[in-house]
Amino acid sequence: MKILAIETSCDETAIALVEAKGELKKPRFKILKNLVASQIKIHRPFGGIVPNLAKREHLKNLPILFQKIFNIRTSDVLNIDLIAVTVGPGLEPCLWTGINFAKEIYKELRIKNKELRIIGANHLDGHLYSNLLNSKSYILYPAISLIVSGGHTILLLMKDLVRYKKLGETRDDAVGESFDKVARLLGLPYPGGPEIEKLAKYGRQTAIDFPRPMINQKNYDFSFSGLKTSVLYYLRDQQLKTKNYKLKANVAASFQSAAFDVLIN
Repeated sequence: MKILAIETSCDETAIALVEAKGELKKPRFKILKNLVASQIKIHRPFGGIVPNLAKREHLKNLPILFQKIFNIRTSDVLNIDLIAVTVGPGLEPCLWTGINFAKEIYKELRIKNKELRIIGANHLDGHLYSNLLNSKSYILYPAISLIVSGGHTILLLMKDLVRYKKLGETRDDAVGESFDKVARLLGLPYPGGPEIEKLAKYGRQTAIDFPRPMINQKNYDFSFSGLKTSVLYYLRDQQLKTKNYKLKANVAASFQSAAFDVLIN
């Protein structure tokens, strides 16, 4: 089965052509083509994603990527068995650009390919199943899975490939979101995760005793808002100057260590 996958949930336009075999008992996937148009440089001056700006870029990038995927070869396009498009979660203006584009492609191809199907995909499932793209990966069920992204932090119990139960999730900020916000406090560019990681290499993890929210709770939920606020108060009390590189590095290292402790423990 050949799957055309379309993703526009946030600030990156992505189209991939994937070959799927083995069905649910032993699924195997091979990426035939995968193209991504990043918008990082466009949103960086704003310190975060601007939804309507992201939508505009998706509208521009989708037809370009589609043509590049198939090199305008009609025979390859007609060999698609399934179109999968992200329907959530994500930024609504961005999601609809991908959904509408997928619908138009579906209507056009169905004229000559009556067997073609279209489905909506939850992009968090994409995070969850991405390990299946590695042919060497093997999962022994039941398994614990952690989804970590800019907008989500979720702990799952997977009974098998298609059945899973949510054990816990963040009650406020996602861990990726907290990295972006702390990076902004430190005067670092967007996206914050890679910038904090680079800066943290020059600091000490134990320099500042930031809190580990909910780490001793009996449930499996997460919280990162309090950690982010603690960084804010610390910087305010220290009257941080942007040229104080060592202090910023210590903050980055200590914050990153606290966030990882919450996830791991």
